[in-house]
Amino acid sequence: MDRIIGIDYGRRRTGVATSDPLGIFATALDTVDSTKLIDYLKNYAEKETIVHFVVGYPVNMDGRPSEAQADVDAFLKVLNKAFPAVPVTLEDERFTSVLAHRAMIDGGMKASARKDKASVDKISAAIILQSYLDRTGGGIGTIPADVPESLSRNKTRRKK
Repeated sequence: MDRIIGIDYGRRRTGVATSDPLGIFATALDTVDSTKLIDYLKNYAEKETIVHFVVGYPVNMDGRPSEAQADVDAFLKVLNKAFPAVPVTLEDERFTSVLAHRAMIDGGMKASARKDKASVDKISAAIILQSYLDRTGGGIGTIPADVPESLSRNKTRRKK
């Protein structure tokens, strides 16, 4: 099945998320040692078809490059070499860790479990991927991003 992969790259560990086969929903997949990430993705690609990567791109609040951007840029070169035919989209990752913590709290996760940074990383990857899917309308393959007005539930009803 075709999948879009979300990546929250870090110097030590990386969160990975995947889309459902239709490319509508993101699900946290795993947290991987960053030095083993390409091998992990190659193994995953043996079971599922990766059609797109969405990589969180670190930017400061003022829009300038963050300190971590150099690490992500180096990773992007390695990713492109390992998967030259798979397109990559960069997605703003500001606030993803904050949103991940909020999702963990809202989901009822205990405080001790929320301290596990590996959980934060993979949830952040899912947030990055879901942000991309929401922004682009989601969908893999020929699924249209825009619903025709005639099929929309948001049609304006005429007053009688």
